[in-house]
Amino acid sequence: MQVLFVEDDPMNRRVVRDMLTVVGAEMAEAADAETGLRMIDEGDYSVVLMDLRMAGMDGLTAIRRLRARTDAKASLPVIVVTADTALDLRKTCLEQGADDVILKPVAMNTLFDAISHILTRSEDVILG
Repeated sequence: MQVLFVEDDPMNRRVVRDMLTVVGAEMAEAADAETGLRMIDEGDYSVVLMDLRMAGMDGLTAIRRLRARTDAKASLPVIVVTADTALDLRKTCLEQGADDVILKPVAMNTLFDAISHILTRSEDVILG
């Protein structure tokens, strides 16, 4: 499994990389949303983990740009990873095209459950 983590904080990227390594997943990193979108153009990922608050383009804008694509990558699963605890945040993220939202600090079981749920749902859609 290839995961792309778009996150400006290198420590957060390292913690999630260490978690994913436990299950044999590989993680690519982007320190900003523009780079993340370019990496999506060039790579083949199973899921994208997207921070919301980054310098330059924010995570919601990046998700909207991804969903506006006209190729298969438009449906790439995206999990928002955020420290923001606003009451309506989950609803907003889902409305903007995110598949799920998890909170920082990321707990290993929460991360794995979210990825597993999304990938299982994606397989159900493909297999119909």
